[in-house]
Amino acid sequence: MLVTSKQLFKKAREEHYAIPAPNFIDLESLRWHIEVAEKLNMPVILALAEAHIGENITLEDAALIGKKYADDASVPVVLHFDHGSNPAMIKKAIDLGFSSVMIDASMKCFEENVRCTKEIIGYAHPRGVVVEAEIGHVGVGHNVGVSEGAETDDSRYTTVNDAKTFVEATGVDSLAISIGTAHGLYKGTPQINFERLKEIAAAIDTPLVLHGGSSSGDENLNQCALNGISKINIYTDFLVAAQKEIDETRPENYLTLKAAAKQGMQKCLKHYYSVFATKKN
Repeated sequence: MLVTSKQLFKKAREEHYAIPAPNFIDLESLRWHIEVAEKLNMPVILALAEAHIGENITLEDAALIGKKYADDASVPVVLHFDHGSNPAMIKKAIDLGFSSVMIDASMKCFEENVRCTKEIIGYAHPRGVVVEAEIGHVGVGHNVGVSEGAETDDSRYTTVNDAKTFVEATGVDSLAISIGTAHGLYKGTPQINFERLKEIAAAIDTPLVLHGGSSSGDENLNQCALNGISKINIYTDFLVAAQKEIDETRPENYLTLKAAAKQGMQKCLKHYYSVFATKKN
């Protein structure tokens, strides 16, 4: 069933677990993620990043097939437009039927981030769509060259005061914060600022989101889930898992290659449901 993340996050926050948000980049990956969620009777947040539109799937096709498979699913499915930076594109995703959108204005100044977020909320909320925003800065691992401990500069972390001020000013439904992760892969294991996470979680009631979950370390991610993070985004690890399965099985044709990729991605999602301590519906 297609849902927003509102009730899912409320339960996750109260019971101290996180819900995985795997990116999908085509019809196959979308179907594979839902299959795992149904098999385990778990909720899932299917995320389509703005940057991936046009590579293997259009926004219109993603909305059409996303709504179809979400409606048919036996578990709650959130159709989420991720890392939207173009307001017109975000509004189009809302009009097409996405149940959740992210406005990522984190690279702008604080005041402009607030303004952009309020603009999207003003469009989304009357249409029954929830909005995620981001403050602080989640770095990019450059595939990655991020060595262990590289994200320890305190100025890069979301502050408690900024989180409180932002939530009060915007009324955003969920907030992505920076506590030491980066997009991509790491050379080592990142150092997560768990104290900052606990402080922010205690200061605001808004559900918290973690970006850059791939290769952040199972123990790190488990502790994030137990200490206030309600959603964790994973993308790169699915590609790595698919490639590993392909390399190990050495498929002989397109069909067996696709089967190997499916096996790798589904193993990865099952693994993260366990790591995030996600609870059944």
